[in-house]
Amino acid sequence: MQELMFESGTEPAELAERARRWVVDNVPAAWREAAHRGGAAAIRHVRNRAEYEAWYPVLAEARLVAPTWPVEYGGAGLTPDEARVIEAELAPYNLGRLNPLGLSLTAPALFSFGSEEQRLRFLPPIVRNEEVWCQLFSEPGAGSDLASLGCRAERDGDEWVLTGQKVWNTWAHLADFGVLLARTNPDVPKRRGITYFLVDMHAPGVEVRPLRHITGEVDFNEVFLERRGCPTSIGSARSTPGGRREMPPCPGSAKCFRDRAPAASTGSVAVVPSDWSFKPRGSARPADPGGWEDPLIRQELMRVLAEERIRNWTNQRVRAGVKAGRSPGPESSVGKVHQGSLNQRMQALATRILGAASTAWMPHTAAPGDPSIADAGERYARSLPYEVKGMLRSRANTIEGGTTEVNKNIIAERVLGLPREPDQWADAPWRVVPRS
Repeated sequence: MQELMFESGTEPAELAERARRWVVDNVPAAWREAAHRGGAAAIRHVRNRAEYEAWYPVLAEARLVAPTWPVEYGGAGLTPDEARVIEAELAPYNLGRLNPLGLSLTAPALFSFGSEEQRLRFLPPIVRNEEVWCQLFSEPGAGSDLASLGCRAERDGDEWVLTGQKVWNTWAHLADFGVLLARTNPDVPKRRGITYFLVDMHAPGVEVRPLRHITGEVDFNEVFLERRGCPTSIGSARSTPGGRREMPPCPGSAKCFRDRAPAASTGSVAVVPSDWSFKPRGSARPADPGGWEDPLIRQELMRVLAEERIRNWTNQRVRAGVKAGRSPGPESSVGKVHQGSLNQRMQALATRILGAASTAWMPHTAAPGDPSIADAGERYARSLPYEVKGMLRSRANTIEGGTTEVNKNIIAERVLGLPREPDQWADAPWRVVPRS
């Protein structure tokens, strides 16, 4: 095993210094210069997705993809506090984690319910982004009410045979494996008799059909399983594994503050806390409506900044609770409700500041036969301004991952202690519950 550059027990100041040295030695100079010049927006101009994926093994080799994981699974064995020291040094360079569903869904399930053989088999390739994962939970008749799912798993000797349909499966068309929930016992109430499986997405009997976004891209898919045998499973019932221990992230308000014009705004930023390295997204003409000189725009910008700060405090409270041995609790539902609404307002504000450019822009042009342009939908997707794409994509935030309405019910029942709505089928076997 290679020598670890980042070891648990190292003083925070030394960890930070090692992280700075690692950045200088390993992050390409053009990326570093762009980060110092203009943050994430500038980095996007000098680094495309393919280049980042090609470089990504460097991050994995340093064990910085999941630094709190044990060393044998591809981590560095650091404590959460130690990892945060390093992350603070890496943050300006926008070194996002690839394979997020493998990291946030598959890994927690393996840590909680998997065998040591399964952890050693699957976790290191997840860290290295060598095997991409997707989630196979939602169905046409079981979205936010996931417990009503109808995909069946029946035992056949040493295998489980899977039959059914899944939908809204992010990146399933790119995935090597998927985590899937299927019903293994239809004779118990719907929230029981559900098992968590690991599925080979390249196996016979697994068909993936892409679904195109309003932005022209393909991220979502529907997946059909026709008598697919699955030899590996992780048993769990009545739960949706995920293991997220903080409020879900959103892109942040920085994009509203970055000055995209050559001339900087004349507005003061004295009211912005010193630890926010933002500058107002200004206008070449101080009197131009919709820029920093517009008092209504300033008010809205400060509002989203304040909400982001509150959300950060809540994250810290969740982390402190987990560190003290408590479960994350209902904060994840509170965070989901807040994040969906906040991000939609933030994205709409970004397009408002963009002005006329958010309604008309130059189409993407490419040389004839350019292999990077697959079809008209992809061409349209590449033509969209970053802000417009973010605004259109954000419309799904209050639906995906559990609708706001369902999460409000969870908050009402588990935080406020309000009674559940009557359900005459709550204790009935799933087999007899009426379904559309």
